[in-house]
Amino acid sequence: MKEMSDLNLPADVKYTKDHEWAKLSGDIVTIGINDYAQDQLGEVVFVELPEIGDTFSQGDEFGSVESVKAVSEIYIPISGEIVEINEGLEDAPELVNTDCYNDGWLIKVKPENTSEMDNLMDKPAYLDMLKG
Repeated sequence: MKEMSDLNLPADVKYTKDHEWAKLSGDIVTIGINDYAQDQLGEVVFVELPEIGDTFSQGDEFGSVESVKAVSEIYIPISGEIVEINEGLEDAPELVNTDCYNDGWLIKVKPENTSEMDNLMDKPAYLDMLKG
């Protein structure tokens, strides 16, 4: 397990209490699980993702990540429609471990309301939550 100081937590993404991250680029939000989550899970062996066109409300379960340790549900940080899934994870789920913010992203969403991003934590708030 990584020490808090070793976690890769970019300042340009928002975080959820369930350890997902969300990054708004134009009118699309890219979503994944963050470095803390992948570190806690251990080696990711399978990722279950929704279908393109599926819609979710903020906080809904949209898939799961299976590791050698456990299966964990993943929750959508922002309401919207799935416009892209990371198909590369089908053959290489370990990308969630090795590059969770770039090659290991999970889904892209066209948000219903980008103001929901304001409900998410910035890096300092997320770190405070982790420290308890």
